[in-house]
Amino acid sequence: MKEKLWHRHKWPEGVAHDIGGYDRPLFSLLDDTAEKYPDLVYTIFEGATRTFTQVRDTANRIAGFLASRGIEKGDRVGIFMPNIPHYPPALFGILKAGAAAVTCNPLYKTNELNYQLKDVGAKAVFVMDHPEFYQTAAKAIEGTDVDTVVICSVKSQLPVLKGLIGGLLGKIPRARSYHPGHFFFDEIVRGADPNPPDIQINPTEDLAVVIYTGGTTGAPKGAALTHSNFVYDVMALYEYIRMRHEPGGKPETLRFGGFHTWLGVLPWYHSFGLTICLLGAAFSGSRLICVPDPRAGNPPFTKVLDAVQRYKATALVGVPTIYVAFMNHPLLSKFDLTSLMACGSGGAPMPVEVIKRFEEITGGVIFEGYGLSETTPVATLNPTNPEQRKVGSVGFPFPGTDIKIVDLEDPTKELPQGQDGEIVIHGPQVMQGYWGRPEENENVFKDIGGKRFFLTGDIGHYDEEGFLVITDRKKDLILVGGFNVYPRDVEEILYRHPKVAMAAAIGVPDEKSGEVVKAFVQLKPGESATEDEIKAFSKEHLTGYKRPRYIEFRDSLPTSPIGKVLRRELRDEERAKQKP
Repeated sequence: MKEKLWHRHKWPEGVAHDIGGYDRPLFSLLDDTAEKYPDLVYTIFEGATRTFTQVRDTANRIAGFLASRGIEKGDRVGIFMPNIPHYPPALFGILKAGAAAVTCNPLYKTNELNYQLKDVGAKAVFVMDHPEFYQTAAKAIEGTDVDTVVICSVKSQLPVLKGLIGGLLGKIPRARSYHPGHFFFDEIVRGADPNPPDIQINPTEDLAVVIYTGGTTGAPKGAALTHSNFVYDVMALYEYIRMRHEPGGKPETLRFGGFHTWLGVLPWYHSFGLTICLLGAAFSGSRLICVPDPRAGNPPFTKVLDAVQRYKATALVGVPTIYVAFMNHPLLSKFDLTSLMACGSGGAPMPVEVIKRFEEITGGVIFEGYGLSETTPVATLNPTNPEQRKVGSVGFPFPGTDIKIVDLEDPTKELPQGQDGEIVIHGPQVMQGYWGRPEENENVFKDIGGKRFFLTGDIGHYDEEGFLVITDRKKDLILVGGFNVYPRDVEEILYRHPKVAMAAAIGVPDEKSGEVVKAFVQLKPGESATEDEIKAFSKEHLTGYKRPRYIEFRDSLPTSPIGKVLRRELRDEERAKQKP
């Protein structure tokens, strides 16, 4: 890649401008690591561990089973599970059978799961043995092409004594009854051919995973992602990150061969947790802590903090709400989180005050990135050491990734440095397109200078040093008397208030100025505040048209399954109030 603006100032030392070698099957990440580090631990769940060799063997057997059920190259297979140890072998087994995995939110209701399985034409589905998950899946497959259901019980994945006691006390989740003809994970693994079918994969053309967007901009759409999309993004991540593994040490790439332990707190059905944690750990021979419910414990999130301390987690990726939950946890001082080193954040802007406090307590470094499910997901990342990182930005495009800022109305018109416009992305991580949505694909892809760019719908600009700064979503922009107000600007100020845990800003109708700002505020536990108090704080830090006209306190704010605050839901609530 020719030198770009972002290469000229604080581009991390030693990081290549481009990379190669990603044109290979996604399951090769597991196979190669199992060859190099056969006895190293891959997954950790409630104290029980599985090595890379064990996971590979299970994946091979799952591939053989799926082939025996008529699953062929190009078919789609759903995974309807939280972050349990079955997930990696199920994923890799599906890929080894030549099929594409369809990741499904385990919190989906029957109609939501039915829509997804029907839309993608899934022929099989893996589901956790659970009173709700299994019954939801059993009902959701009605009217779909699914004729193979695999039930995954956590009992066999627990330490022997814990599994025995849990079974006796009825603490291990299981469905109340099972439909005839459905299969059990442990039984198919024991009886399946240990040799996967011989499938030829074209990494740049063949689908690996279909990930559905959250539906925050309409009906959910499946981002169709290839093998090379994922392999590239994982390899680019490990090329780009430079960390000090010891105090005073020289920044270096993340170490391989069991040095790191990833905290699997983000859901693996989402590309953020899937790519960086599950696949990143497979690529580097790192441990992966399975966290099926990050809110578990009393008070919530206690088990996650305990897992960091118990297993000495070194790497964490999360959305801002997870970091906020950590910092506001009433028992935070009782846990040792100093093992954390590399901490990534994305999905929404990270409040500066949260970064400062988290780093003071843990000693780790938070670096923000940017991407979407459509980009597998990472497209940019901040330099990963404090000397070069620029808080408030999302860093530089990954090696081999080209990102432009274009006019909001005419995407073929590139805008000058410093001017806000729509962010468009070209690179090896960009999806093939939305599954079965040719018209939608025409709308989101544009040829610019002979390259196929994806139009993100996000607004941003490059600053004087080539850092990408996200301003907001096009749909979230608030117009106050002709002035643009970006919700992030307002929220960033509100997060500075010592009593505020979370905040969201939206535009509401106003006769004089068209729109005004309304802020929704969630206070920290045990705190109280008045509307006037928050307004007075805003007056100190925000220019007039950006100040919230209305303040509404909430016990909690609506969030997506990965923790992004859903401004759209708040806007919909406000619109409903306006209707006569």
